[in-house]
Amino acid sequence: MKKILVLFSLVIVISGVIITKSGVNAQNTNQNTDTVVVDTLQAVASEQVVADSQNTTEVPKSALLIKGKGKSGFSLLTIIRGLFGMVVLIMLAWVFSANRKKIDWIVVGKGLAIQLILAVSILYIPFVAYFFEFVGKIFVKILDFTKVGSTFLFGNLMDMNSIGMIFAFQILPTIIFFSALTSVLFYWGIIQIVVKGLAWVMVKAMKLSGAESLSVAGNIFLGQTESPLMIKAYLPKMNDSEMLLVMIGGMATVAGGVLAAYIGFLGGDDPVQRVLFAKHLLTASVMAAPGAVVVSKILMPQTQKIEEQADVKMENIGSNFLDALSNGTIEGLKLAANVGAMLLVFFAFIAMVNYIFGKVGSWVHLNDLVANATNGQFSKFSLEFVLGYLFAPLMWVIGVCKEDMTLLGRLLGEKLIASEFVGYTSLATLKSTGNALYGSFTEYKSIIMATYMLCGFANFASIGIQIGGIGGLAPNKRGFLSKQGLRALVGGSIASLLSATIIGMILG
Repeated sequence: MKKILVLFSLVIVISGVIITKSGVNAQNTNQNTDTVVVDTLQAVASEQVVADSQNTTEVPKSALLIKGKGKSGFSLLTIIRGLFGMVVLIMLAWVFSANRKKIDWIVVGKGLAIQLILAVSILYIPFVAYFFEFVGKIFVKILDFTKVGSTFLFGNLMDMNSIGMIFAFQILPTIIFFSALTSVLFYWGIIQIVVKGLAWVMVKAMKLSGAESLSVAGNIFLGQTESPLMIKAYLPKMNDSEMLLVMIGGMATVAGGVLAAYIGFLGGDDPVQRVLFAKHLLTASVMAAPGAVVVSKILMPQTQKIEEQADVKMENIGSNFLDALSNGTIEGLKLAANVGAMLLVFFAFIAMVNYIFGKVGSWVHLNDLVANATNGQFSKFSLEFVLGYLFAPLMWVIGVCKEDMTLLGRLLGEKLIASEFVGYTSLATLKSTGNALYGSFTEYKSIIMATYMLCGFANFASIGIQIGGIGGLAPNKRGFLSKQGLRALVGGSIASLLSATIIGMILG
């Protein structure tokens, strides 16, 4: 344990030095594109604010989604706050551990160090930041390609300037196209090469088996039931620790198709915001992999001998390019229909619950009390109010400012009981409405932390999806999947919260 603390302290110090130096260099040389964009937006926003005071013209919210004033990144206070949050989350995982005495704290320390180094590198080292920004721009460009096909089908319904956002027309088609594209990339063998490279790093760095490493690395690009297909032959023989990592890896990450959808409605039609959120969502997806390993190996420590070698196996991709494209399109259509139906039901259900809560609040005079007590943040007694205050203490632990704790608590609750799609939809609404500089939020950092916190499939529905999906590939593991479903849900949630905590610590 002492070795871990020393190792982690060294990583913190080294990362702080890197941030300081890279931050200065980026400021002086303008090599960090994101910083340049942010500074430009700040100047534009300032000019608009002056114009607003003179001409009483409303400043666009999109132009104001920029770095918070006075935030200089790493500081002693943010380090202490972030470390405290990380320790609490690790202890929470320890509480739910199946074998606390066998936890390999070396593996845990390495995983946390990798998460931290990834976050620091992506956000503050110019060439790494540029690479992720470049990949983010590829995602954004693909969104534009999707829009061409959608415009052919739906015509003027795709014009957000005239009719606003229509989820079914402007977001769901991205899932279909990305699913088809992913299938083609698999057929060409591109994703396999990337996945094997990432898996090799995990095997060497964190003493994982080859099969579980492939599954976790695959989850960066694929869904929680698609990624296990790569290791279908290995699933029936996996031990408990390996199986739990497969489950948590699926819950802690999101598939590429839905990632593109999140970029679409978080960024809207603003190209700067699209690139910004693409970069952060990609970072969240990559950070989730070592985070899933950290939490999984605490919840179910590895006590058996492992096999480091494993080959990527993927079935039913297609016999040729067109077959792969068609299969991916069909799967994407199923996923888009599933997402649409799920959102319809859950938003309707939430509306029904809120109607009941509102009536009860009216009868017992709770509505006015809630509105006054929250300064209008919640207008009445509602499910969002309950979830917000239920998870508010946890939000404070991970470093969220007191003004935004209940809002992020609400988002976490919506993700757990419904899905991350519901959470991101609410986040998009909250950041674009309200009287504060950043919509309903007080700090820019809260929006970014929420982006990382919501980036994962950890919700109650996913338990059933994994039992059906992974259980279909390995029938002998159905009992384990059913028994460990709740533990996997906790693990996936903690992994996402770890990423949000680290990002909050670095952003300052």
